[in-house]
Amino acid sequence: MLLVPLYEHPDDRPDDWELLIRSAGLLHSVVLNPASGPGEARDARFAVVAERLRDAGVPVLGYADTDYGRRPHADVVRDLLRHRDWYGADGAFLDQAAPDPALLGHYGRLAVAARAAGARTLVLNHGVHPDPGYAELADLVVTFEGPWDAYRNAAVPSWTADHPADRFCHLVYAVPPGAPAAELARQRRAAVHCAVPGTGAHPWGTLPNALRDAP
Repeated sequence: MLLVPLYEHPDDRPDDWELLIRSAGLLHSVVLNPASGPGEARDARFAVVAERLRDAGVPVLGYADTDYGRRPHADVVRDLLRHRDWYGADGAFLDQAAPDPALLGHYGRLAVAARAAGARTLVLNHGVHPDPGYAELADLVVTFEGPWDAYRNAAVPSWTADHPADRFCHLVYAVPPGAPAAELARQRRAAVHCAVPGTGAHPWGTLPNALRDAP
């Protein structure tokens, strides 16, 4: 299954959003990120695509940056509430999540707040393998985010075998056409993934190769 962070405005990439919505059956969820978060005001076009995704049965995850535990709890929760109230988000994607055990309590409180804000699907994006305790806080833990060249040799810690593969996600960019990203994700115990061709500072402005290649 695909978790898709498409960080592009629907007015700028309407065809990509249409393809994403048509591909609902392949999707685990979609991250909604109007302005590195919900923005300062409701964006009507993002509200439309969010509603269409939900109508298609796809969880919509509101993006909130946690700055590796440095961002105040109240600011993160404010973003989640705006995603819920403005876009009907029914999930949360907490980005730049700290991996170390010292901040488990902080993220545990964020998890409780996200659930209270209506998040039925909670994703923590560490981008690396975190302390095993984080797997108990979220529905899905992103344990790799990086380029294809690094992913090909990425290691998997033994503790992941204590959890089902559908608790883990890998986000891979700079993936060449035909690269076996989905196969590698399965081998590395990640039932959810996203492999995009995008590179540079903004790789998540491109759709997954798997959607481009779908019949």
